[in-house]
Amino acid sequence: MRLKLVRSETNFDFFSKLRLWVGLSLVLLILSLGSVLTQGLNFGIDFLGGTTIRTQSTQAVDVGAYRDSLSVMDLGDVSISEIFDPNFDDDQHVAMIRIQQQSGDDISVNDVTEDALSALKSFDPNISFVSVESVGPKVSGELIQTAILAVVLAIGAVLIYIWLRFEWQFAQGAVVALIHDVLLTIGVFSVLQIKFDLAIIAALLTIVGYSLNDTVVVFDRVRENLRKYKKRPLKEVLNISINETLSRTIATSFTTLLALIALFVLGGDVIRGFVFAMIWGVIVGTYSSVFIAAATLLRLGVKRDWSKPNAEAGTQVPQE
Repeated sequence: MRLKLVRSETNFDFFSKLRLWVGLSLVLLILSLGSVLTQGLNFGIDFLGGTTIRTQSTQAVDVGAYRDSLSVMDLGDVSISEIFDPNFDDDQHVAMIRIQQQSGDDISVNDVTEDALSALKSFDPNISFVSVESVGPKVSGELIQTAILAVVLAIGAVLIYIWLRFEWQFAQGAVVALIHDVLLTIGVFSVLQIKFDLAIIAALLTIVGYSLNDTVVVFDRVRENLRKYKKRPLKEVLNISINETLSRTIATSFTTLLALIALFVLGGDVIRGFVFAMIWGVIVGTYSSVFIAAATLLRLGVKRDWSKPNAEAGTQVPQE
């Protein structure tokens, strides 16, 4: 007996309360943008600048003890992670410690670094410091610009890809859904003031790929059904297509969430922000593939018969 999260054949009307779902998305987008503009994002060391210390010791890395040693110094955001490498010897334990840029002109980077090294040395006399690097505000500003550029280019590449594979109406629907997902993810990080660093940028790019994959599956079925049901209204064809792919969509999202939730609970603080972004992204990505991408396609209308040489022939009037 096979486990089925959704029946093989469903007949849900996804557009019966379309204004409610679109209105909910608009409210969430407004709240997200309002939060970003008012309280901003809780940027991590990658975007604020700071000091990176690479340590090595014959003793096993105790992240909690390292953090306790540095917590009395009130250094703000401190990130500690153990580095694993199969080339390391059995008694070679390496950690990466990142300390945020300290505010105030009277606080020297060298003084902070020396105090941090002394605190770690008092805890573990065998510890050695392989490298100490500082990232200034200028480099951090460049990282922010590069991160924004990466997300914009990813969405632009999606626009071109969908446009070439389908039609421009499909491309706009996919891009609207991706922008919706990215903005809501940034918004939830702003509202909850979760640390926002380069790992979250990687999560945003992964969310773009995941949401696109789900949207393409739905759109591919829509294109097939537009050829199959030439006389049916566009809204009905969209409903049929979403219902036909619903089982696959729910199964994929559910199994992905199982793995992500396990990582969120057991993975530790180092990847928790990344995993949280992915969990949120999978949820809103699945939602947007149905209620945002398909709704945009319904609004724009789409060509119904690809066999006709005239690009305007058989065009469906946008449905209200």
